Amino acid sequence: MAYEESKYVVIRSEKNYEVRHYADRLVVQTDLGAGSSAAFRRLFRYITGANRSAAKVSMTVPVMQSEKVQMTVPVQQAELGGGMVMQFYLPAKFTLETAPTPTDPAVRLNRVAGGDFAVIRYAGRSTDRRFQAQSKILQDALKADGLKVRGAPSKATYNAPFTPYFLRRNEAMVEISAQ
Repeated sequence: MAYEESKYVVIRSEKNYEVRHYADRLVVQTDLGAGSSAAFRRLFRYITGANRSAAKVSMTVPVMQSEKVQMTVPVQQAELGGGMVMQFYLPAKFTLETAPTPTDPAVRLNRVAGGDFAVIRYAGRSTDRRFQAQSKILQDALKADGLKVRGAPSKATYNAPFTPYFLRRNEAMVEISAQ
C-alpha cells in the first residue's frame, strides 16, 4: 500500500532523531473528543465521500494526533483552545479552494504552517505510553543539542491497524526554532 506522504527535506540527522523542513500542508481535522476511533471514523467518512462534492479523496500518511493549535485558515485567525485533534493530510493536488468541503460540522479544513520539525521514529504499537516515552527521548536529545522546542509533540502513525506491530512506522515530532 503506497500512500502519498507529506514532502519534507532532511536538514539534519542525529543518532536518535532527524530535523525535517516541511512546507505548508492542507489537512482535514476533527476533535478527538470521544476518542481516536470516533475521530478516525469522522475523517474516514470525509475522504470516502461525506463532503459537499461527494468526492473520494485518496488516503495519505501520516495520520496525526496533536494538541489543538492556532488555525491559519480561514483568513480570520481563531484560537481553538485546549484538547486534541486528529488530522489527515490531504493529497498535494488540493488547495483550500479546491478541497471538498466537509458536510460534518465536526470536520474542518485547515492549513498547517510549515517549519522545522525534529522527528524520532519508532516501531510497534503507537500507544500513548510509547508515544510519551519516545517524545521524552526526543526532547531530552534536543535539549542536549541546544535546540529550542516550539510547542507540544505530535504523534504520527503510518500504517493500517492490521499491519503487524513489528512492521509499523510511528513518529513523535515537535516543531523547533529555525536553524
